Amino acid sequence: MKMALTIAGSDPTGGAGLQSDIRVFGRLGVRGLSVATALTAQNTSGVDAIYGIEASFIEAQLNSLLNDIRPDALKTGMLYSKDAIRVIVRVIKGFNLENLVIDPVTVSSSGRSLMEDGVLDLIRAELFPLARVVTPNIYEASALSGINVTDEESMEKAALALKDTGPEAIIITGGHLERETLDLILYGGKFYKLRAKKVPGEFHGTGCAFSAVITAYLAKESSVVHAAERAKAFMHEAIIKAHSVGKGMKLLDV
Repeated sequence: MKMALTIAGSDPTGGAGLQSDIRVFGRLGVRGLSVATALTAQNTSGVDAIYGIEASFIEAQLNSLLNDIRPDALKTGMLYSKDAIRVIVRVIKGFNLENLVIDPVTVSSSGRSLMEDGVLDLIRAELFPLARVVTPNIYEASALSGINVTDEESMEKAALALKDTGPEAIIITGGHLERETLDLILYGGKFYKLRAKKVPGEFHGTGCAFSAVITAYLAKESSVVHAAERAKAFMHEAIIKAHSVGKGMKLLDV
């Protein structure tokens, strides 16, 4: 069986973070492995508190796991501290891990910051060059590229700027655009555009699930473009079938 590793924060609702990633991996026939980077106190309405796990313990988790099991692909989600990023970079290089997908999580769906100051710059400088795929949404792409991403043209400009930081592929997810969802892929010097009708509502954990689908398909040796196409279809179905379990955002059907 193919295996995928998520290095991410914990979400008690199961709607995002490593809990969601593992469930997505399983739905796609890939065994999920996980290393926790942070604990959160949150619900469907928002994040109340964050506890960043010490970098030394993140490293201990990774070394223990990777000395025994080698994942076919891996993804990062919430990375709370600069020390955590330095550890993760060192471990990825040390074990020569492949098929790295980076979901550059900056804020929660409710708007709460999920990282310390300076973390985003370090992710771009140290992790991006190791990545096969980076999957920012339009807000994250704006922060990472310095380009205000509001439409298709600015998505292309931001993707080109981010490609220069080293990843093999950039996929900017445009679920927050006004009229439609547009996922823009920059891979092999070409743009690919995946469109779908926008489903009204507020949904928790979309970025986590999308990047987890990409990771699972890369673990199964799919191409980047095929993985993105499958992720687009998976997410559309998961959003259509999303359900309310609390007082806030809907949880995806994953």
